[in-house]
Amino acid sequence: MTMSSITPILQATLSPDDHQKAEEHLNTLAAQNFPQYLSLLCAELLNESISAEIRFMAALLIKNAITAKELPKKQEYAQRWLGLDLQTRTGVKGAALMALSSTVRNAASGATQIVQAVAEVELPLNQWPELIPTMLENVTNQTDNVDLRRNTLQALGLVCEAVDPEVLVQYSNPILTAVVSGARKEEPSAQVQETALKALYNALEFVKSNFNEPGERNYIMTVVCEATRGATLEVQVAAFECLVKIMSLYYEHMEPYMNKALKQLTLWGLKQEKEEIAIQAVEFWSTVCEIEAEIMAENDMDEDEEELEDGPRKNYEFGFANVTELIEALWWLMTKKEEDDDEDEWTISMAASTCLALLASCAHDHVVQPVLTFVETHIHSSDWRYKDASVMAFGSILDGPNPDVLGPVTAQALPILISLMKDPSLQVKDTTAWTLGRVCEMLPTYIPPDCLPLFISAILEGLNENPRVAANCSWAIMNIGENLGVAQGAADTYVLSPFFDAMVQATNAAADRSTDPNFKATCYEAMSSLVANSAQDCLDTVTKLAVMVLERLEHSVAVQNQLVSADDKRNHYEHQSNLCGLLASCIRRMHGLVFPIADRSMQALLMVMSSASRQSTVMEDAFLTVGGLTNALEGDFFRYMDAFAPPLFAALQNVEEYQMCAIAVGLVGDITRSLGEKMLPYCDTLMNILMTDLQNPALNKTVKPSILSSFGDIALAIGGHFATYMDVTVQVLQQASAMASTVMTGYDSEYGNQLREGIIEAYVGIAQGLKGANKVEMLATVAPQIFAFVQEVATSNSPRSLEVSMGLVGLIGDMAEAFPPGRFKPLFSAPWINNFIKSIRTDRNFDSEHRKVAKWARELVRRQASAA
Repeated sequence: MTMSSITPILQATLSPDDHQKAEEHLNTLAAQNFPQYLSLLCAELLNESISAEIRFMAALLIKNAITAKELPKKQEYAQRWLGLDLQTRTGVKGAALMALSSTVRNAASGATQIVQAVAEVELPLNQWPELIPTMLENVTNQTDNVDLRRNTLQALGLVCEAVDPEVLVQYSNPILTAVVSGARKEEPSAQVQETALKALYNALEFVKSNFNEPGERNYIMTVVCEATRGATLEVQVAAFECLVKIMSLYYEHMEPYMNKALKQLTLWGLKQEKEEIAIQAVEFWSTVCEIEAEIMAENDMDEDEEELEDGPRKNYEFGFANVTELIEALWWLMTKKEEDDDEDEWTISMAASTCLALLASCAHDHVVQPVLTFVETHIHSSDWRYKDASVMAFGSILDGPNPDVLGPVTAQALPILISLMKDPSLQVKDTTAWTLGRVCEMLPTYIPPDCLPLFISAILEGLNENPRVAANCSWAIMNIGENLGVAQGAADTYVLSPFFDAMVQATNAAADRSTDPNFKATCYEAMSSLVANSAQDCLDTVTKLAVMVLERLEHSVAVQNQLVSADDKRNHYEHQSNLCGLLASCIRRMHGLVFPIADRSMQALLMVMSSASRQSTVMEDAFLTVGGLTNALEGDFFRYMDAFAPPLFAALQNVEEYQMCAIAVGLVGDITRSLGEKMLPYCDTLMNILMTDLQNPALNKTVKPSILSSFGDIALAIGGHFATYMDVTVQVLQQASAMASTVMTGYDSEYGNQLREGIIEAYVGIAQGLKGANKVEMLATVAPQIFAFVQEVATSNSPRSLEVSMGLVGLIGDMAEAFPPGRFKPLFSAPWINNFIKSIRTDRNFDSEHRKVAKWARELVRRQASAA
């Protein structure tokens, strides 16, 4: 490559007609001689005689040659950069730093991105040690060069954003000094001050030691608070953004500042006409309330304060202390709406509603009366904004206060809310539908029985409204179906029985009318919720619904080949997923009544599987529906196994799509539990695939504990026939145990516990299966290995999950119950067994049911140990 300039090529990238050919040319240049390619781009970046757009393009190409968004490519590019000769790398870095002084904003901005990209690769490796000192020199000593200071601060902020805070801790003091110096009110350039505040925002995570020092903390807080009243809107917004992040990171230090300045500043911010400021002030108080709600939840969990090293976390109750003023400010912000507001756009009204909900989560009952004051005053206002804000405020506080406090108020308010579903304002109807959905979610039992017919009628009529209103009504149906429902088959009738058929029909009709795939999905979820939680007198409607779903599923397969466009195909597969999900709910609810439609259901599901797109979730949903059919039919599912085994085995071998593989593994458990020994003809192939999956490094590790557990399902199903697979299974379980121990001593105790849980479930299935088949002598051959595993986990100092602890207790009990008294007396007499069971019985983290299991296991162990 001999060209001295690539300006024409870069110019061509900006042309709609020529950009593709230009990009191909650039890719060729990079492939032929990557160092020279970078050098040519650096020359373009520093060329003051060409356009700003071309210089920025050059910088962008350099940056994109060093880093990427996708992790594999990012790692590949990093290695390529590190493999370059020192001269090329030094040249690129030098050009980027030189371009920071450019008065051409585009060129300098592009240079900051190069600095960020290189720093992200090199600083963690202790390379480019001169970068931070050079940038700090630019910021603190080049006071006359405003462009250089601003651009350097921008680069510094990007570096702080991209590089691991642990890497930058060593530079925390000088970085903080530089950015805070630029953020002071004395800074003559508002642009520099704004950029410094943004850099400070990105630096806050690694300056914890500075915030722990009162003097340094006071200075930082003073600078940021003063900047909230800065000369430009941009400076003020940047300062408020810093306050939000400071509160989120350093809440424990904020009490003196809240009383002196933060409360006044942020309440002032809430009342500003400039929405950019107001929304940051709202975000500040949302952060406060969210933290305080978390602290309350943590402290409620840690009832025994002596178990905590530092005692309970301090809750300063900033939200509670300012309830009245906050509610007043937030209510007014909720009136900042227009009829044509985009529901997908985050508005100040939405932010205020969210903040009020968070305030309710930490101030509880104390929000009720102040909010009701506004609601009662404005709910009948002629101004739709005030009416809407009143309804939104009420809906926002439904989660937090004691239901016994808010429930009766809600019951009284329902007739007004129901009437507002016919309000002329779309916004009011939308907010009312959302609030009714919240009532169904949070306080369903407080809907008065005499109000229920009007309540449901309003929701069903809302399904015919504008899509926004209809979506909230569908969500309300889903909530009321779930929260006023009954356990499957637990009642002959229930409160929704008189309305059940109409609710299903109206929701189904709404789904049919709509072309919006998201709304269709919500409608199907609503119907599934109604079906799953329905009483016995609703089964006739459920059965008819199942038949209708089957017809649609069959039709969807028949017309599939007629689809042409990608959008049509995507919508089609989503529709099939919805149908499968609803059919699964119907099958689970019908249970034994599903026999008349079982053949048709399985045939339809097999057709869906055979034509499913790999880009959709249809196959996953179809498998989940088969799981429901398996549980309903139990042993009678055997007649479908020859047809279903091929897609099941294919899914188990599909390690690339691990979610699908995981669902298939779960389905193995369903099928084996249903079929029992009938599963035997398929076990050789099944065990071979599962063993192969365990050894396959390409399979996501999260699937492997479930595979281990499935061995227990298979053993329990086929009993003594499991002897064929016993040796290899125990060997694999021992390998998994060793892996779990290694993981537990490393960084991933959660995964280690998942592995151990899978191993325990496998051993439990083996023990119970062999005992049930009167093959205890076969179990005796592997008893020492099982006890060795149990002892290792029970006596280990590594963190043990509740599931693992209870699994071990159950396994000990199963082993003690399987053998005649005294058969393994030395093993059952070991002190560690009694110590472990006793620790479970006396640990307050375990409930009464857990203690019953421990007592059962203790009695069986005692019988074994005391035998003659």
